[in-house]
Amino acid sequence: MKLTFAEIRDKTVTVVNRIGRRGTVVICAVILVGFAVLLNLILFNGEEAGKKSNLAIDMDALSVGDSGVEADQPAESVYNYFEAMQLSRQQARDEAMEVLLSVAESNTAVEDMKNEALDSIAQIAKDIECESNIETLILSKGFTQCVAVVNGDTASIIVKSDGLLPSEVAQISEIVYEQTGILPTNLKIIEKDV
Repeated sequence: MKLTFAEIRDKTVTVVNRIGRRGTVVICAVILVGFAVLLNLILFNGEEAGKKSNLAIDMDALSVGDSGVEADQPAESVYNYFEAMQLSRQQARDEAMEVLLSVAESNTAVEDMKNEALDSIAQIAKDIECESNIETLILSKGFTQCVAVVNGDTASIIVKSDGLLPSEVAQISEIVYEQTGILPTNLKIIEKDV
């Protein structure tokens, strides 16, 4: 079935009219926030992998935050990486929650949209709990740093490691499956070395 531009436009207008302009904006905002989190993970990790040799040079020249601590210690840059990932994840979630809460509390939103917003809030809360459990359990296995990002039926786990053994990959996969039900095929494990 081949659709013409006019048919696509008409269907889009029908959908927008059915859920309302505000609902459409909220759905687009939630999709954009999710995309931003995913893009941040991909770019931030890809940038780190591509610039491993430059990272030590650049970090030597910079001081970390207001603490005045020099970042020439490799372990410090790894801790900063994990802290930055956790902060980025939290900021994206806060933005999504703000949008969803505004829809849920809106007097002008359609009841279905309010229910969808409340369901999304509940899912985010569940994902946050799963991430916390996963991080705690992975750290209990001897890893020193870990960040888990759960998004529905997919997960990304970033661990500090110089090279994961197959048994460690199996442990992480098992923890994620037990906490979320996410299969290993939908799990991405990212190693962050010193």
